[in-house]
Amino acid sequence: KGRVYWRKAFEIPQASRQAKGKAIVNFLALGQEETIASFLQVREFDDQHFVLMVTGGGVVKKTNLTAYSHPRTAGIQAIRLKDKDQLIDCKLTSGKNEVFLATEQGKAIRFSERLVRDMGRTASGVRGIRLGKKDQVIAAEIVEPKATALTVTSQGFGKRSRFQDYRLTSRGGKGIKNTKVTAKNGYVVNVITVDDRDEIIIVTEGAMVVRIPVNQIRTVGRNTQGVRLIKLKSKDEVASAMK
Repeated sequence: KGRVYWRKAFEIPQASRQAKGKAIVNFLALGQEETIASFLQVREFDDQHFVLMVTGGGVVKKTNLTAYSHPRTAGIQAIRLKDKDQLIDCKLTSGKNEVFLATEQGKAIRFSERLVRDMGRTASGVRGIRLGKKDQVIAAEIVEPKATALTVTSQGFGKRSRFQDYRLTSRGGKGIKNTKVTAKNGYVVNVITVDDRDEIIIVTEGAMVVRIPVNQIRTVGRNTQGVRLIKLKSKDEVASAMK
């Protein structure tokens, strides 16, 4: 819903891998029908960093980190959302980074963070990518030149591409093809920044889990289908993929 909540890490109890954990409402005073979109780890609220917010409707917004240094128990407004839009991710940036946005229907855009001006907490933001009908932004990454973008689709396919394969453009464009969205490989579930040292975990709707070393997934061109990462049972789909 575009609100920010703040807790010190030591206030969250440590638990074993098998533990159930505690509901987030025990730690944060979330509003009705409000869910967590993103977590940021912050050691100090300095004026050298920014929080970059991205919505499913393709809006981006950048606010100086110091604007969030005095949180309230009930949370504070971080972005004013339009219509039925919702916040999907937040990134901590230097103000000089490049931003990569990926959509559900296989489009992507890469642009300089300098094209997004610093705004106050209650501002709505500006257009990051112009979306097609029934499309939405599903991932936002800060570009790491030596890393690759791993795209994972709902039918268990994935592929790695170099960030340099996506030309640097102005924000607000329609983007370029990231991957082929077909009945065989499905829609895009997530795009993750990875290198050969990483591992990813894929979770399906049917609660199946697989862990894969990234170096087993070859780097290919951006407009390709990719390779099968997980073999799915009938009617099952990939729910999430994470590093």
